[in-house]
Order: sequence, then C-alpha cells, then structure tokens
Amino acid sequence: MIPAEILRKVRRIELRTRHLVNTVFSGEYHSVFKGQGMAFSEVRGYQPGDDVRSIDWNVTARVGDPYVKVFDEERELSVMLLVDASGSGDFGTVGQMKGEIAVEICALLAFSAIQNNDRVGLMIFTDEVEVYIPPKKGKKHVLRVIRELLYFRPSHRRTDLTQPLDTLNRLPLRRSVVFLVSDFKSAGYEAALRVASRKHDLVAVSVRDPREDALPQMGIVELEDAETGEEILVDTSDPRTRHAFAERAISEQEARTQLFREIGLDMIEVSTAASYVDPLMHFFKTRAAKIRS
Repeated sequence: MIPAEILRKVRRIELRTRHLVNTVFSGEYHSVFKGQGMAFSEVRGYQPGDDVRSIDWNVTARVGDPYVKVFDEERELSVMLLVDASGSGDFGTVGQMKGEIAVEICALLAFSAIQNNDRVGLMIFTDEVEVYIPPKKGKKHVLRVIRELLYFRPSHRRTDLTQPLDTLNRLPLRRSVVFLVSDFKSAGYEAALRVASRKHDLVAVSVRDPREDALPQMGIVELEDAETGEEILVDTSDPRTRHAFAERAISEQEARTQLFREIGLDMIEVSTAASYVDPLMHFFKTRAAKIRS
C-alpha cells in the first residue's frame, strides 16, 4: 500500500506541474515535438494547386474525375523518461535535492505529453535498470509514473549510464522522444549514447548543484561520496584546493558539452539554485527556432 505522504506529494506535484503545463508551457511542447510521419486520411476531388503527385489514379480512373489522397500528420508520440536514481541525486545545498527536481521535471514533461495524447514510459536506473514501465497514454498512467518516481528506493547507489542506454537501444520501440535525466556522473557511455541518439530524439537533462562546481571556504571538512561511501578530509581554506576542485568541475562539464555537441544532442542544464522553468522554456524556444529555420 502506498503511504499517505507519497500520495500527498503526488497531488502537490500534479497541481504544480499541471498549472505550468496549462499556462507557461501551453503550446510549446506541441510545436516542438512532431509526429512520426503522415497517415492516410481520405480522398477528395482535385483542386487547383494540389500536388499532382498526390493524385489517386485508381479512384480517378474509376470515377472519371481527378481525385487526390489527403494525409494527416501522425501526432501520436512516445515519450520515454530515463531517470538517474543513484546516490548522487540525494544531494542539494540550496532548496531541493537534485532527485526531487528531477521528479518535478519528469512530471512536467509527462503531463505535457498526455495533454497532446502522447504515450509516456519510464526507466529508473542506477548502475543497472531497476524499473521499466512501457509507454502508455492517460492521466492515470502518468500518476503511476510519478508515484513510482517518488516511492522508488534504489537497490544500488552507483551510476552507469551505459545500462539504461543499452536497454533503450534493445527495446522494440518506434522512434521516441527520450529525456535522459541525470547529473551524468558516469563514464564510458559515449558509444551507447551515440546509438540511442540515432534511434531516438534524445534530449539530455543535466541536474547540478552549485557545491558540485565550487567549494566554499569552510576550513577542514569531511566529504563523502554519495555513491561509493568514500570519505576524505578536505582543507577548503586552501586556495589551491578550491581552484583544483573548480577546474576539475569545469573540465568535466566542457567534455560533456563537447560530446553532446558532436553527437548533436540538445541539452537542458538545471541547477538546484534556480527554477527549472527558465531552462525548459529556453530549450523549447531554441528548438522551435531550429525547426522554423
């Protein structure tokens, strides 16, 4: 039985994200993510300006007047949410944990999808895939996805991005919109990422905390790796230590950005120190501009 507190959290997230979908994100999702092709709708009489290539010669020969085939866009999509639930998500020094923000972003994307009659699926992973829910339609299904994200307790603490990407690449899915939500604290996933980006419309959602990019000056502190449990003492009053920490963070971010650019991936960068609404809106507007051009 699902605890009452989880149900209350689901309700709060539903109210918040549905409000954003109905106001801030109204129309943005639909304009950016198109259907998977064109489906036959009907035949009608030829009109001046119609493409002669669309003439249905069988019907034309049968009735004696030119008729054309009419096609409509196949609007229906599948949206897959690949969500990192490793130990590093239980970290946040500002307002929320990274994992909490990831859940809200997923809820927002899921409600945007069902508002457009699209299917939503979920994959929760650590260093292995721990949950897989196939894409389906409907509000009831989306609420199940959100409950799963909130109620889930991982069996593992480490991250391996290769595992969910390889699993995704093996699934018998049509081309889908895939949001990979993680802090990308993993290595060796480049090949699987390239394959996934060719098969699907893959978008990387990076969730970070300011303390992962810069150390405050707090004297000697004990730091623990959330995924391995390793503990070390760090003298944050030493400028060289703080500089080395920041340089490493910058180097990792630049390498990741370069990889995504080479593959042609869109990336949404979210911080626990600010609202995720602006980065998402920037993504939608930038993506829409690319489509128009």
